[in-house]
Amino acid sequence: MTSAREVRPVVFGVDTEDQDAALVWATDEAARRGVPLQLVHAVLPVTHRVRGVEETAHHRALRQLGDEELDKAMVCAHERQPGLEVTTLITDANPAQALVRQSAHAGLVVLGSRRLGRLAGVLSAASTTVPVSANAACPVVVVPAAGRTVEEPPYLVVGLDGSPSADAALDHALEAAASRGASVRAVWVWQRPLLGFIDEQAALESCHRQLHEAAAGRSGGHRDVPLSHTVLRGHPVEALAEAAEHALAVVVGRRGREGFTGMRLGSVPHGLLHRAVCPVVTVPPTAH
Repeated sequence: MTSAREVRPVVFGVDTEDQDAALVWATDEAARRGVPLQLVHAVLPVTHRVRGVEETAHHRALRQLGDEELDKAMVCAHERQPGLEVTTLITDANPAQALVRQSAHAGLVVLGSRRLGRLAGVLSAASTTVPVSANAACPVVVVPAAGRTVEEPPYLVVGLDGSPSADAALDHALEAAASRGASVRAVWVWQRPLLGFIDEQAALESCHRQLHEAAAGRSGGHRDVPLSHTVLRGHPVEALAEAAEHALAVVVGRRGREGFTGMRLGSVPHGLLHRAVCPVVTVPPTAH
């Protein structure tokens, strides 16, 4: 996950909300990879507010609060992984834009989930999960609050559909599973068209064939990772979320049109960010 020429840290977006589960996830992942953990907090610059003395004082107070949150996060990270290198960064910027910039030099970006509604998740200035997942240069992990059960032995779910972005997701899932002693469940979801006659049995057989071909072509470098194949029927978001209910994470490729962040992200990863109860990993097509 890192090259000999460049050490790519795990970047964690520090918020003022409760993000304990996400910080634990980011800290353990940085230790597992043997790379630094970079804690990033962004404060909207004064230009986003009404200019004036009171607003300037308010901005200073927000930066002080950000510094305090960074200090708390650093203490927690060192308590969990005492030997881990931890750095901090506070910047005046839109939080999503700041994290996307940092992703250019990161191996992974980790965020906590606020569980905003789908529209709010796209449009709210406070939300980072959708725009960062849609635009980051590296994989992005969105970690919900703790409180669920992870099945033993552990496994990851990866959604496949034959696209280049899904291939990148499978590569990431296999690599992540190898570092955790986990298995990978490759899932292809078939959704029956609303209109027209279709031979359902033939369609499912085609899905099984494509799934095996897609998985076989990417698993050569991780033959020690148990890899299973499953074709499910239903809506892709609901089927993947249910399949990953007790998984370490669900991994999907990023796709969609350029421009509006929700569309660039793609409907399935976008939906999983609001539906899945496990961490959601969104992988850009160029991720290694």
